[in-house]
Amino acid sequence: MNRPQENHLLSSLCQTDLQALLPYLEAVDLPLRYPLEIPHKPVCHAYFLTSGIGSVVGGSGDHDMEAGIVGRDGMTGTAIVLIASQGPNKTCMQIAGRGLRIMAAQLFGEMEKRPTIRHCLLRYAFAFHVQITQTLVANSRAKLDARLARWLLMAHDRLDGDTITLTHEFLSRMLGVRRAGITTTVRCLQDQGCVRAHSGFITIIDRAPLERIAAPYYGIPEREQLRLTGWESRNSGELIHKLHETTSLKSTIADISS
Repeated sequence: MNRPQENHLLSSLCQTDLQALLPYLEAVDLPLRYPLEIPHKPVCHAYFLTSGIGSVVGGSGDHDMEAGIVGRDGMTGTAIVLIASQGPNKTCMQIAGRGLRIMAAQLFGEMEKRPTIRHCLLRYAFAFHVQITQTLVANSRAKLDARLARWLLMAHDRLDGDTITLTHEFLSRMLGVRRAGITTTVRCLQDQGCVRAHSGFITIIDRAPLERIAAPYYGIPEREQLRLTGWESRNSGELIHKLHETTSLKSTIADISS
């Protein structure tokens, strides 16, 4: 059985709010390519992942490109939270895992009854919006090495261990570039001692140079997610240190909740 504490959003709820959701949460296996949301169809469930990574993809057919990722830090189904019911993007599992799902009507009903649940999920929805915006900026301005480094860091943040299961073909499609470009860039990161690549896997060896390569495209969404939800990425500590120099996490969350 999945445990709610394995998902950051669920674990951040007060005990009363969590107990209200527990009867509706269903533990599910989420295999590779499992569809979490279908474009232009009502969102039937929200998924709180406890392992694996879901990918929000925009575009159509051969022009698909990843817009954002979600793991145990958050949830799918933000359309439910924002009272939008559906959207144009598809969401599917890009790294297999598990999660806890709740029917849209049940989640919406509890949000209506408990404003503290709504506030928590709305803060995450905004943080996820920042992530998508930063992905757009990175895709339009960053070189491929920075984009790939950012994606690897974001995946590493949401997984146990240092090895990420993926292929160059998958990365080329998600980043919207040719496979040959991915192969060359992975080799470059490997030569710099950042990663070790082997068939179907990439292992993170040293995050610090990856963060330098990904800067400034990695860090802004992570700071916002920390500020709004309390979730900490697995960075070298510099991003969190800078955040605490400018604002107090606890007072910020208290101000938003009041």
